Amino acid sequence: MKIKIALIQQKNSSNVDENMKKLKSNIQKASSMGCQLAALQELHNTLYFCQNEIEDNFDLAENIPGASTQFYSELAKECKIVLVTSLFEKRTPGLYHNTAIVFENDGSIAGKYRKMHIPDDPGFYEKYYFTPGDIGFNPIETSLGSIGVLICWDQWYPEAARIMSLKGAEILIYPTAIGWNPHDAEDEKKRQRDSWIISQRAHSIANGLPLLSINRTGFEANPKNGSGIDFWGSSFICGPQGEIIAKASISEEEILVADIDKSQTESVRRTWPFLRDRRIDKYGDILKVYID
Repeated sequence: MKIKIALIQQKNSSNVDENMKKLKSNIQKASSMGCQLAALQELHNTLYFCQNEIEDNFDLAENIPGASTQFYSELAKECKIVLVTSLFEKRTPGLYHNTAIVFENDGSIAGKYRKMHIPDDPGFYEKYYFTPGDIGFNPIETSLGSIGVLICWDQWYPEAARIMSLKGAEILIYPTAIGWNPHDAEDEKKRQRDSWIISQRAHSIANGLPLLSINRTGFEANPKNGSGIDFWGSSFICGPQGEIIAKASISEEEILVADIDKSQTESVRRTWPFLRDRRIDKYGDILKVYID
């Protein structure tokens, strides 16, 4: 089964309404090109607010269902497209998640995923804002098949991709917000971006699945100092052997469109039967934090 995919890579501003209007226009364009699925970058309604620990940023969070889910539900129905979104969820006062919502092409909510791995690094202070997900690694069933949605920091963990695969995911999708410290040397920037791409391609190869990675682009200043994050774009679509089918630029806003063929997973897994040869009887140590 072939599916036409669109990844929406864009720059964001502090104006949420403008960001959402631009997303709407791009999703409509993707639909007009015949795309059946569109995926958006992590926390796409806003700037990446986790550069600092600022209490007022919690005001950006919203209930699910809520205003944004209504907006994207209507858009998915209008465009007849499966839509992968990423929202700052207010579950109850004092409890917040980084949550992906997937809409079916009739506007209904197909399912959700709450980010499981939460970073806490300079410029990425997500532990201040997000409680780790509590609904596990579960694929979401859609009219286009079973999709495994994971979010940004999750993309460094092979266990997450493997569990999604073992539970029947047919595509892995990673909404992302990642970029450089502008003060890093150019060779360090290249190493970081290359590692990010290689890590995800490895998940594709190890599980025999097509993979979509959607990142934002553009510079977003840190409101508390003279630094910020230069988001490196580079959204990409790869096939089940990790082969790059399409890749966006580092700095430009783009609608990245490509076809993926889910039927390739069968032939790839017959040639590289990684799931067959797993030694699950010997993997108990993986449950330990560290082996002394």
